[in-house]
Amino acid sequence: MDPQSLRMEPPVPAATKKKTIKRAAATAESMAASQREISVSEFFAKNRHLLGFDNPRKAMLTTVKEAVDNALDACEEGGILPSLKIQLLQIDETRFKITVQDNGPGILRQQIENIFGKLLYGSKFHRMKMSRGQQGIGISAAGMYGLMTTGKPVKIISKTGRRKASHEVVLKIDTSKNKAEVVSDTEHPEDDKLFPDGRGTIVSIELEGKYQKGRQSVDEYLEQTAIANPHAEITYITPTNETIVFPRAVKELPEEAKEIKPHPKGIELGTLIQMLERTEPKSVSAFLQDEFSRVGQRKASELIKLAAKKTSNTLTPRTRISTMGHAEAEALYKAIQETSVMAPPTDCLVPIGSKALLAGLLKEVEAEFFAAATRPPAVYRGNPFQMEVAIAYGGELKSEESARILRFANRVPLLYQQSACSSFKAVVETGWKNYSLQQPRGALPVGPLVIMVHMASVWVPFTSESKEAIADYDEIRKEMRLALQECGRKLGIYLRRRQRMKKESERRSIFERYIGEISTACNAITGVDAKKLYAALLKQAAKKTAEADHMLDDEGKVIDEGGRLAKDVDVVILDDRQSASGMGDDDTDLFGERTKKKTRRKSAAKKKSRSKKKARR
Repeated sequence: MDPQSLRMEPPVPAATKKKTIKRAAATAESMAASQREISVSEFFAKNRHLLGFDNPRKAMLTTVKEAVDNALDACEEGGILPSLKIQLLQIDETRFKITVQDNGPGILRQQIENIFGKLLYGSKFHRMKMSRGQQGIGISAAGMYGLMTTGKPVKIISKTGRRKASHEVVLKIDTSKNKAEVVSDTEHPEDDKLFPDGRGTIVSIELEGKYQKGRQSVDEYLEQTAIANPHAEITYITPTNETIVFPRAVKELPEEAKEIKPHPKGIELGTLIQMLERTEPKSVSAFLQDEFSRVGQRKASELIKLAAKKTSNTLTPRTRISTMGHAEAEALYKAIQETSVMAPPTDCLVPIGSKALLAGLLKEVEAEFFAAATRPPAVYRGNPFQMEVAIAYGGELKSEESARILRFANRVPLLYQQSACSSFKAVVETGWKNYSLQQPRGALPVGPLVIMVHMASVWVPFTSESKEAIADYDEIRKEMRLALQECGRKLGIYLRRRQRMKKESERRSIFERYIGEISTACNAITGVDAKKLYAALLKQAAKKTAEADHMLDDEGKVIDEGGRLAKDVDVVILDDRQSASGMGDDDTDLFGERTKKKTRRKSAAKKKSRSKKKARR
């Protein structure tokens, strides 16, 4: 045998055994013992970024926004022209006290705890009616954020009438119970002097914040609010103790929105089944007529007749709701989807209107051309909505930057998540090159342009609870694009007219430069009267370049009555922007830029007389 094969191999050490730790298995009983109900306020306290409290700067903006929205809604529902006062008081480097006062009807004492100390409590969630607030979260969430960051409660002073004393309530929210805890509750007759109109509400919230001017700031929010709400007067006191007043541009309240019933096309099967379970009417026909808009007796019979064909069970207009099952409800739902139903009424919407849109832009934007367009009401998922667009061009706006988009939903400015908003996508999709503007592919147009897009609806489909962007529905984007194209066509007409005027003016100046020499030469050659020849040639030059005489008057209207823009009430063209705005040298525009006085353009008649004098010399 080979000696190598007889050699013994060293013994292999036994593998070390791992110590296994025995995990204690949870039982159904132990898991059940650890489960408990989560309060909605407790959830949002941990996920406050969902409500717009991502960082100190944004949290301060969100707090002001929620308080201002509530104040404007209260004033309008009370039939009162809003007068708001917003004060940001800086206590230290990162702590601010925000106070918002309105002249609305005030708040009843027994409602104060629910409104300011309870999330998901409000009067606007269940009604089909246009309003700024929707969810009943905002102002109570702002108070909760202030309590979490500073430990200070919310102070509310309310006065509901001249003969009633002011009531001061200090409260904080108990996040574990989603309930308000009242710290103090007293009447303060001495606070009556704070309410010159004998009514109103003052809300004060102390919180951790950061004040910074510029884009997405409290200043920008209030400026845009003044544009979309020209009927409101807003006084703003900055942390630097500077007072800024946004005066009232329209002295009429918007029309009051009317509440409507749900539209049958806007419900889903589960919602229909819940409505059948909770309804008071006993028969199917009465249910359809009482619970939905645009459904009368004839339409109800048509729906029930079609639904009867889709189920084996008997279904007639007199069928009792209590006898209906899932199959009958599903058949009724399918019949609704297949049947044409008139669009819901639109008196639940109150658009800003072209006149108010132009008034708001004229007040805040330094430009030379303004146009507005309001689309007819449309429907998405059974919810009525209406789109409005306004644009401002030229003037003091910067020509080398991309266009600025001002987005609004139910008169509320949207400052964050622009690229995720349907308004932004509609602006990018619009072909602005057709209207004499530059536009890179897949981007905003470039030029001195401000675009304002407003959506009015009974239920705005926001992308999140923080209400920062409008969801991208095809019906909504289509209406936005049509309104943008309407304003774009008006702008294109104006820009092409201005370009023609410029070319004709240059042609006339060339004619006038050589007419004198031609007249003198003809006089030397033929002996013709030089003065008569000069006048005839000048008249002919004016005739050939008549476009240059299409100037603008002091009221911003096109002088020639035959122009396409001359009689358009949704267009304003300013010749002297400074005199129209009434602003001084030290005023700033919407974007915080210093404005300068513009020199007024001389009329063509003055140019003509001046050229005649030169020729005679």
